[in-house]
Amino acid sequence: MSVRIALVTDAWKPQVNGVVTTLGHVVRELEGRGHSVQVVHPGLFRTVPCPRYPQIRLALLPGRGTAQRLDEWSPEAVHIATEGPLGIAARRWCRRRRRPFTTSWHTQFPLYLRAYAGVPEAWSYRFLRWFHGAAERTLVPTESVRRELAERGFTGVRTWTRGVEHDLFRPRPRGFFPFERPILLYAGRVAAEKNIEAFLALRHPGTKVVVGDGPILPRLRERHPDAVFTGFRHGEELARHFADADVFVFPSRTDTFGVVMLEAMACGVPVAALPVTGPRDVVREGVSGALDEDLDAAVARALRCDRAATSAYARGFSWERCADLFLENLATSNDAVAGAGSVRREPASSAAP
Repeated sequence: MSVRIALVTDAWKPQVNGVVTTLGHVVRELEGRGHSVQVVHPGLFRTVPCPRYPQIRLALLPGRGTAQRLDEWSPEAVHIATEGPLGIAARRWCRRRRRPFTTSWHTQFPLYLRAYAGVPEAWSYRFLRWFHGAAERTLVPTESVRRELAERGFTGVRTWTRGVEHDLFRPRPRGFFPFERPILLYAGRVAAEKNIEAFLALRHPGTKVVVGDGPILPRLRERHPDAVFTGFRHGEELARHFADADVFVFPSRTDTFGVVMLEAMACGVPVAALPVTGPRDVVREGVSGALDEDLDAAVARALRCDRAATSAYARGFSWERCADLFLENLATSNDAVAGAGSVRREPASSAAP
């Protein structure tokens, strides 16, 4: 059964991050199954730069335009992916028209707002409980996040795992990098919340490579002249960077998942990370990487992982399964989504291996 779905998100192309990657793959999966998806995103509105992060553009006063688009589209299901201006406008539309909707939790906003603006976490969580509390279900990327939010009073929380593009991210012949090995690779947004300084401070021998762009890239280049900074890479070129690394280092303490870890694993590259939300749900110790508060120790153990076993582990994650869970959890006023998923292998609240 085909379903008309409105996906409302403050994060969309040309941004490059895990939220956009996830939503883009889900939209393609849904459309490939015959569903109709309208994405309401900042590019449809006048925008202003996000404070402290001008590379991100936010829709300016999008209430009327959002309501008009949703009225014209008349979706059978509404999913609100983010808690920004567009998300708030879509929530208001759903509440005024008594339409059920779902939301998702992609980012640790309370941690970011405390770090960037000094906003107490209690204030942020109060707003987020209000925002997500009206949803039929809130989809979160890992079981750790689900438990954390449940302990903070959130209800209707379901786990919605992530996937990886296996045709692109796969083991390849090595020899791409002309640098001293081992190659320690980080890929992602180059921003303060990613804790990249911890990666660049590693004492482990070899070469540190940073793939990506962001507001602190010029500062890091100046402070760490011995590291290699490639700038933004995508597609085939990004996959070649992943596949030729010896270990992928994920130093973030604030990510809710970390899709880049799956992309590295799919290429056969084990992950070294901190034992925090995200990595502890994604990395299998001794199989696909290592977790340790001492990142140098995590790197040393990750380097001993078998690359074939790492790649095999990543094959347990797919965008198909991610789309299945999305469909299973959608809410409609007429149950139009019932049976819309093509695969229903396990309960909606379960996570990938």
